[in-house]
Amino acid sequence: MTALPPVTELNQLPLPALFDAFATTGLFHRLLEIAREEDLAAGLDVTTASADDNAIASMRLTAREPMIVSGLAALPILAEVYDAAIGFDLHAPDGSELREPTTIATLRSKRSTLLALERPLLNLVGRLSGIATLTREYVDAVAGTPARILDTRKTTPGLRLFEKYAVRCGGGLNHRLALHDAVLVKDNHIAHVPAPNLAAHIGALAARARPFKPAFLQVEVDTLEQFDRLLSLDPGIVDIVLLDNMAPDALAEAVRRRDEANPALQLEASGGVNLSTVAQIAASGVDRISVGALTHGARSVDVGFDADEGPGSG
Repeated sequence: MTALPPVTELNQLPLPALFDAFATTGLFHRLLEIAREEDLAAGLDVTTASADDNAIASMRLTAREPMIVSGLAALPILAEVYDAAIGFDLHAPDGSELREPTTIATLRSKRSTLLALERPLLNLVGRLSGIATLTREYVDAVAGTPARILDTRKTTPGLRLFEKYAVRCGGGLNHRLALHDAVLVKDNHIAHVPAPNLAAHIGALAARARPFKPAFLQVEVDTLEQFDRLLSLDPGIVDIVLLDNMAPDALAEAVRRRDEANPALQLEASGGVNLSTVAQIAASGVDRISVGALTHGARSVDVGFDADEGPGSG
């Protein structure tokens, strides 16, 4: 797999460049090949083979409800995997906000090819647009505060880059992509460390991590007492502190202490975040809010793939 730039750089890319960067890993192509094999393992769609219909047809991909579009950037790869002769026109690029039913793409190919492609296409665009749409709700909920909405690694196995791309389509940012690109010291990493030794332990860990050139070094804490021990470290040793499952008043107190001791330190809230709590969390003054629900709690939105001749399939 081709190595990616640090996630801090990827978060600066516009959507087309981000998709291209993710696509260079080869994972998108492999995943769509797997999707094809799920349906066509024997190389046969028995229904279309029985219909014996290879006429050229046109079908419309339609958003049937308000949504933020995501997944259409994968159409060229789907064409490579299913049939390079597939033609397509995009009418609403990824990241578009749709408020009413809208045709978002038109595809042209042999009718049998389009029918084989139908379900994987709907599954992908419906899933990714659902993530993008939910992400936009969170982003809108914290508008006017310094907080940025980030995803987590709570993604569908194998679909992580697709789902993290969808988060970006919704206006969120990507947290670390995987275990290899950033240091995140969680509670289980330091459960054995006596509280008085926490700062020294993290300082030593940071020194050992530097040769790996992580995108950032982040430490999770559960209490303000743990947080104070990290504040005793020299600035720059820790980039981000994750404040896990803290109430808004505790988050605000952490922000106050950070501002006095180390203003460059980024603070991230996580745990207990939902659409009814995220605005209050953001009002505490934290810089980042990571939300697992963006990916593990999103529903697929309603998209259809309809033949131009009349009502289509689902």
